[in-house]
Amino acid sequence: MPLRRRWSRLTPERKERLEFERLVREAVISLPIEFRSQMQNVDIVVEDEPSPETIAEAGLPPGHTLYGYYQGVPRHHRGSWYTLTLPDKITIFRNPITMDCRTRREVRRLVRSTVIHEIAHHFGIGDDALKRLGLG
Repeated sequence: MPLRRRWSRLTPERKERLEFERLVREAVISLPIEFRSQMQNVDIVVEDEPSPETIAEAGLPPGHTLYGYYQGVPRHHRGSWYTLTLPDKITIFRNPITMDCRTRREVRRLVRSTVIHEIAHHFGIGDDALKRLGLG
């Protein structure tokens, strides 16, 4: 079946999700190869919303929004013990991002900055340093 016909059969919600996932992939691909090549044992996934457990684990104060979340062992903390380990996980939350943006351009920018922010955690850069760099 041609791609165009398959796309036309998708629900609007599924199309929106696929488009959002494409924006996340584009954000990763847009990073300099020097960073992408150093990303090791990390998966990047899209979920609609953060779970209550994720919000609690992140220590998010009431009224704040979570766009992304890094779970894992930052690269600079890995030692010889770091073998046969499940991948780190970067989760990008679709609904909070799309609800806080008015245009596709804003969504693209926020997705990119969120992806960069979470990848920075993979490299061991904390929230305070990210804020000083304007990426907080």
